[in-house]
Amino acid sequence: MSLQEFIPTPRFEDYRENFRDFFRLERHDGVVVAAAHTVGGPIQLSVQNHRALGQMLKTLGADPENEVLILTGSGEEFMMDSDPDGFALEDQDMSYWAYEYAYKDGRINVSSLINDLEIPTIGIFNGPGFHSEIVLMCDITLCAEDATVFDLHFDIGSVPGDGIHSCFQELLGVKRAAYALLTGEAITAQKALEWGMVNEVLPREQLLDRAAAIAGHIMSQPRITRRLTTQVVRRPWKKRIVDDLDGGFGIQMFGHVSKQKSIHGRQAISETVQYVRDGRRNNFDKG
Repeated sequence: MSLQEFIPTPRFEDYRENFRDFFRLERHDGVVVAAAHTVGGPIQLSVQNHRALGQMLKTLGADPENEVLILTGSGEEFMMDSDPDGFALEDQDMSYWAYEYAYKDGRINVSSLINDLEIPTIGIFNGPGFHSEIVLMCDITLCAEDATVFDLHFDIGSVPGDGIHSCFQELLGVKRAAYALLTGEAITAQKALEWGMVNEVLPREQLLDRAAAIAGHIMSQPRITRRLTTQVVRRPWKKRIVDDLDGGFGIQMFGHVSKQKSIHGRQAISETVQYVRDGRRNNFDKG
């Protein structure tokens, strides 16, 4: 008998409760559905839920009873607003939170999705929204037919270096990614499918059932096959984030510090994303 015992792994019942304010977690036969939310509705960006994402992903990855992750938002939008007071901490101490939020937590979020989850992941882009990298960088991505993919960072005065740059450059290529990041291009679900950003486009009410069907197919193969296949299909993302993730976040952090004020205010974001709600391509072309 060994002189030492294993450290206990996280218990699903415990962390489901711990993360309930940020994610609705359900698990059936090893398949976890994590639905991100803010007070039950679409995600409203904040310092707090930004950190909770990486914590949740690391915890799921540390539980050997988790075999497939389905990651989705809630409601008819993915993320189109910020929490009204979600960045008060950043305003109070910009130097501290520029590192904690804009550099450390953000890097952990992306890295945890790619490195800490050694299980297949299915992302559901359930509606229009920014910070789409967290579902676009899943192994498989399903998309609501009325969703719109876009990035708002440049238009609110921030550097789009927080993982969305890695995501767009990997999926779109250099020219399309540059255009999307500099212009805030509103990419329709059908165009996202044509360009290889997502795998399937479906009515919103069919997304979870379709994800469950795909997860069931994945679960039909032995555990070691599933997990090792994940290592193969995820290799391009691993190479991409090693090459440029930290640098992008560092550049964005410098931009935050140089401004010395938060750029994540709810009014600024609401006004910036209005063109997406209006069905326009960007903020500067009127048609």
